[in-house]
Amino acid sequence: MAVPFDQRDGDIWMDGVFVPWKDAKLHVLSHGLHYASCVFEGERAYGGEIFECEAHTDRLFASAKAMGFELPYSPAAINAAKRETLARTGLADAYVRPVAWRGSEMMGVSAQQNTIRVAIAVWPWPSYFDPAALERGIRLDMADWRRPDPASAPCHAKAAGLYMICTLSKHAAEAKGYADALMLDYRGHVAEATGANVFFVKDGRIHTPTPDCFLDGITRRTVIRLARERGLEVVERTILPDELDGFEECFLTGTAAEVTPVGEIGPYSFTVGEITRSLVKAYKVAVQPKGAKAATAEAIAAVA
Repeated sequence: MAVPFDQRDGDIWMDGVFVPWKDAKLHVLSHGLHYASCVFEGERAYGGEIFECEAHTDRLFASAKAMGFELPYSPAAINAAKRETLARTGLADAYVRPVAWRGSEMMGVSAQQNTIRVAIAVWPWPSYFDPAALERGIRLDMADWRRPDPASAPCHAKAAGLYMICTLSKHAAEAKGYADALMLDYRGHVAEATGANVFFVKDGRIHTPTPDCFLDGITRRTVIRLARERGLEVVERTILPDELDGFEECFLTGTAAEVTPVGEIGPYSFTVGEITRSLVKAYKVAVQPKGAKAATAEAIAAVA
């Protein structure tokens, strides 16, 4: 059985200092726990460097602003703390989780005087999905829950409360033997998976939903750039569920998911085709530190 996350060894950066992993705690009456006044980031390190470190920090600050609070550190301080936390682990490849939340001075819906707490943890995290399933593509269910209207939630913040319906959707999918679920938005348009953006391929063109009510992922933007650099056309548009029957390939993108082929969404089947495979390889190269990119590309080519 895996070691629970509150019982691991090492240090966590918390409110400006390093504390032993098992001592990095918050009070049961913290506002962030009761009212979801919490924002976070998910980042990966490759070869000892955090991919898109500054972009993730910028989004953390934007999420905090959307949630009505200000982080008590500068972006430069957070970037430095992330890198030092990673270095302390001795890990070259790892997952990095900065998180900020309202503390426990006030308990109630209003908590404007609460201290803003910040922590950063780093741990090993391999493939998000079963590696054995990636060759044929993972299977997705269709979620019952939908991404909310921007008028009803701060949908462009990476805020903890927005993931409640993602957990419900993923649990329901896993109970039926699927790896994840595809969520529609409040209008019934295709949106995203529970923790990753989605792309489709048809006739050599890549199609992806316009992120107007869900996160425009950092990995999503990276993959769009990689595709366009390779001469592939990427169309961001409204995608209706009925269109899924006409797409040939499908893949997910996200920090945890990286680029993950999809073989099935409910009754619809997809091939893990040339475009998906090329972007899987391109992303593996792109995330490596500058000095390792050529070696990584050569290694991928050798087994292709």
